[in-house]
Amino acid sequence: MGNKTKGLLALLGLGAFAYWKYKNSSAEEQQAVKDKINNAKDNLNKWGNDLKDKANNVASQVQDKVDEVKNKAEEQMN
Repeated sequence: MGNKTKGLLALLGLGAFAYWKYKNSSAEEQQAVKDKINNAKDNLNKWGNDLKDKANNVASQVQDKVDEVKNKAEEQMN
């Protein structure tokens, strides 16, 4: 068996154990797990949106510079 197969089996085993543990935990514990997952999702989405905003800001700054240079060039031609 290769290392990748062993790693995959270990991961599957861990997942199965986590699932079994989750299924056998109380409603409060299950809710806590769900909350953790939702918080992680929210943080990921927020991080993704922050990145998108930053990218859009940079893109619009670049566009502004391009427009500025274009306008200057047109003024000099006239």
